[in-house]
Amino acid sequence: MLHHVQIACPRDSEEALRSYYVGVLGMTEKPKPPLLAVRGGCWFVDAEGAELHLGVEDDFRPARKAHPALTCADLDGLAARLTAAGYPVVWADPAEQPGLRRFHTNDCHGNRIEFVTAE
Repeated sequence: MLHHVQIACPRDSEEALRSYYVGVLGMTEKPKPPLLAVRGGCWFVDAEGAELHLGVEDDFRPARKAHPALTCADLDGLAARLTAAGYPVVWADPAEQPGLRRFHTNDCHGNRIEFVTAE
């Protein structure tokens, strides 16, 4: 079973991460253990318990292809919140994966993220 997925973020970007992952996506921040907290970054948990860890990379470049895919019960509501907040929402062709509705977006640093729900 998957415990968490980690993606990169720039140094000193914790407030931007909180604004996006908590403020826009509605995730909950999970405190990092003290020995790891000094490295920077943030950890977040979604409503279903999936963890997403954002770790500092000094030579940060956003992940444009590789991405986590998170489930979402209210995909349309999330798409509306993202759009209202100025983030792109690109719906996938339903023929690509029948029975699965999904879209891609970018986080506050340009990392690609996918959200999915079963039809």
